[in-house]
Amino acid sequence: MKGPIDLHTHSTASDGTLTPTELVDLAHKKGLLALALTDHDTVVGLAQAEQRAKERGLSFVPGVEISVKFDGPGHCHLLGYFIDYQHPNLVAVLRQLHEARERRNELMVEKLKELGVPVDMEELAKMAGGGEIGRPHMAKLLVKKGVVKDFDEAFEKYLGKGKPAYVPKARLSPEEAIEVIREAQGITSLAHPYYLGLSREETREYVAYLKGLGLSAIEAYYTDHDEEYTAFCLEMAEEFGLLVSGGSDFHGANKPEIELGRGKGNLFVPYEVYEKLYTFWRQHLKA
Repeated sequence: MKGPIDLHTHSTASDGTLTPTELVDLAHKKGLLALALTDHDTVVGLAQAEQRAKERGLSFVPGVEISVKFDGPGHCHLLGYFIDYQHPNLVAVLRQLHEARERRNELMVEKLKELGVPVDMEELAKMAGGGEIGRPHMAKLLVKKGVVKDFDEAFEKYLGKGKPAYVPKARLSPEEAIEVIREAQGITSLAHPYYLGLSREETREYVAYLKGLGLSAIEAYYTDHDEEYTAFCLEMAEEFGLLVSGGSDFHGANKPEIELGRGKGNLFVPYEVYEKLYTFWRQHLKA
């Protein structure tokens, strides 16, 4: 089987705009052969997506994307694949992150009000449509109210790191995230290493560090990785004995420039990427 697949997507369970079932339907319509749903710090959409994928005959990977503590200039996210999304410890840890996210949202709303920006939690809840409230919903509301002209201005003026309404997000350490994914019989991949913001040598050192903690894969195929950076990621995978993953980071209308399975038009993740990840998981982690 020759692809394509997409192993990095988001639904209304976090900060996407398609429901889990709508996401699977779109993947089927586009002819994807495998799909992972990797919402931020939550697994609440996985049961719906998995059921629809069975109905559609689509290979489905239950996943999660966990933000972790990182001292570098960028940010670090870890993708968990093939997780048991009912595992008690995983559910408990993600619940704690959810509660921390709710407190963060309330603090950011208070800061916006202090800055004279009229927003409240009820409006954001409607904007999120029952899913997790996050900064993209705040940005969307600011655009709707005419406070800013677009998403970029919302983050540059109010919501971005170090800006007046920003509140740091609660995060696990890399060790904690990899361990909780492993306990849930999942494998861990480093998401979009480009966004670590490190030099090539620093990136190599950090990947070696994560490998020592139990990292299994690296997201080499990603829409913001050009050919040269993809090749660099593939070299690191070979150097450190890591598998390769890939995906679009699809968010629906919240990132309209990114197409499911195609990214910004430059992405193709071959089916063999899924096959190798699945085979490794079956051999090493499946209960």
